Amino acid sequence: MRNLLLTLSYNGKNYHGWQVQKNARTVQQVFQEALFRTLSEQVDIKGCSRTDSGVHANMYCVSFKTNSSIPEKKLPLALNKFLPDDICVTSCKTVENDFHARYSCIGKEYIYKIWNSPFRNPFLDGFAFHYWYPLDVDKLNEACREFLGIHDFSAFCTKDARNPKNMTRTIKNFNVQKENELVTVTVEADGFLYNMVRILVGTLLHVSMGRIKVCNIKDIINSKDRLRAGPTAVSCGLYLNRVFYPGIDFS
Repeated sequence: MRNLLLTLSYNGKNYHGWQVQKNARTVQQVFQEALFRTLSEQVDIKGCSRTDSGVHANMYCVSFKTNSSIPEKKLPLALNKFLPDDICVTSCKTVENDFHARYSCIGKEYIYKIWNSPFRNPFLDGFAFHYWYPLDVDKLNEACREFLGIHDFSAFCTKDARNPKNMTRTIKNFNVQKENELVTVTVEADGFLYNMVRILVGTLLHVSMGRIKVCNIKDIINSKDRLRAGPTAVSCGLYLNRVFYPGIDFS
């Protein structure tokens, strides 16, 4: 029996997130159906993360154990025959028997896309947040630096049953770049809380509007008070961009 690690990319516009749900079409459900048609066996899929409704993934990782002898190079091609055009398997690797797509992960990188223009872009509908007020990228990057390091991010998390006991995370990189009218927020951490990235983006937008001052960000973090942070940005601009594992090179 082999333990396989697959990477996928998907357009989440037409899905209610990754996780299988009752009465809702999800990426995991569609992927599992394609996997069964390819392997002719039921396998227990381990996903690297949950993604919410409308969220996309440039790189999503799953692991599972299988008795199938299909070669690594051929399995992605075989799977893609049964997957819709908005989901694609991009690679396959054999990993150690104790590897787990979620628990072996040591970090993730998300990006959030903002179309910063008075006019909407029809080609980015569902793929970027349309925000028409001016954005000061230098000011936003100044705010980003306040989040770097190890903090309890309780103020930047939607509270629900999935919340872990430990709300401390380490943000390793957080920056904002603008190319013409497309603004891209990039954040890398050792892990993320529920809706954390979207709340961080919403907080940056409140900084841009002057509703939150850069000098107050540390106080908001220390307060652990969700009401003091910015709103939760819409899901359509969010992408799981990279997933990191020790000793595994995806290049």
